[in-house]
Amino acid sequence: MLSKKPKPAFWKLIKGSAKVLFIAEAVCFATSYGVYYRMNTNREFRQYINENFPLALDYFYKVGEVLGNSNQRQIDAAVWRAESEKRE
Repeated sequence: MLSKKPKPAFWKLIKGSAKVLFIAEAVCFATSYGVYYRMNTNREFRQYINENFPLALDYFYKVGEVLGNSNQRQIDAAVWRAESEKRE
């Protein structure tokens, strides 16, 4: 009969770390998709991002231009310009 040997603590640490890493990666992916979806569907949120995180919005527009040949940047700029003129 074969004798059972206890598993080293090292493997338990590796397995636990892999689980934590997988969960953290899934949460980060879900969060980034949620932000992308909201930026893609909500102009007011894009304006908020433009005021607070302009570099993130610039990358959003670049991805849209590369993948879909989008002109969303020009449309947003025109709408925001018209809104600011209307307020003045």
